[in-house]
Amino acid sequence: MTIEGLLNQFYSDLILVKRDAQKTAETYKISAEAFLNWLVEERIKLVDVTPQNITYFLVKRKTDGCNELTIAKDISGIRALGDFLERKEYWTENKALLLERPKTSHALPKVLTEEQVDALLESIDTSDNVGKRDDALFELIYSCGLRISEACDLKVANVHMDEQIILVHGKGDKERIVPFGKRAYDKLKIYLEEVRPLLTKGKNVPEVFVNYKGEGISRKGVWKRFKELETLSGVQAKVHTLRHSFATHLLKGGADLRAVQELLGHSDLATTQIYTHVTNEQLEDAHKKYFKR
Repeated sequence: MTIEGLLNQFYSDLILVKRDAQKTAETYKISAEAFLNWLVEERIKLVDVTPQNITYFLVKRKTDGCNELTIAKDISGIRALGDFLERKEYWTENKALLLERPKTSHALPKVLTEEQVDALLESIDTSDNVGKRDDALFELIYSCGLRISEACDLKVANVHMDEQIILVHGKGDKERIVPFGKRAYDKLKIYLEEVRPLLTKGKNVPEVFVNYKGEGISRKGVWKRFKELETLSGVQAKVHTLRHSFATHLLKGGADLRAVQELLGHSDLATTQIYTHVTNEQLEDAHKKYFKR
């Protein structure tokens, strides 16, 4: 089998069997391709690969200038490839499991204060229909901790106004139910009942948030609108910062870490725990500021 054929099988397996997110599958495929091409260059047969060979490949990647994060991704990709090869009986065991991921430094996510979030949202001009849409859009992103793709893909059928919940399709096509509060309810009600029908002009559009043409809004369109809010409010942030802020504000308010994990749609609690580091850092800053001893 050719490398291309094997990679296509591997990618399909990641998406259809392992149900990984598309971006994750693409990243693993890139690492697997680099590894398989290296095996060809070194004239090493796939069935003869040893853990030592994999180590040599990673050393080569390091000397070629790859950073620790890229190496960590390569290890994850080769482990996933090894799992695939073992299940398909190309390998008798996953030879990549002996590898250890290098420790990588993770920058803490940028978080806004509640006052900064208010300043951002209050800078929206709601005198026109697009402004009222933005008002509902960014309020919902913050109130539900949505990823930008989740907001763009949100369907009308998955918004339950009476119960004040939405059904979100997250990474890896995983679903989660997220509640929203009165402020989001009020803004969403105005948008759905008064504004959206004018934008769609009778067209049957499944997405909740639409552009001025009445089509589902794109991520690029959301980014563009958010950059305008940055300028108007003077608050420097990204759309994803609203999601970080949502999580941090919940934890500061006493929310359970597991509950925040569910609301964010994290499969691993360790991913959610980074927000506890943010709140701890804020506590340290407050201590230094107000406790002078």
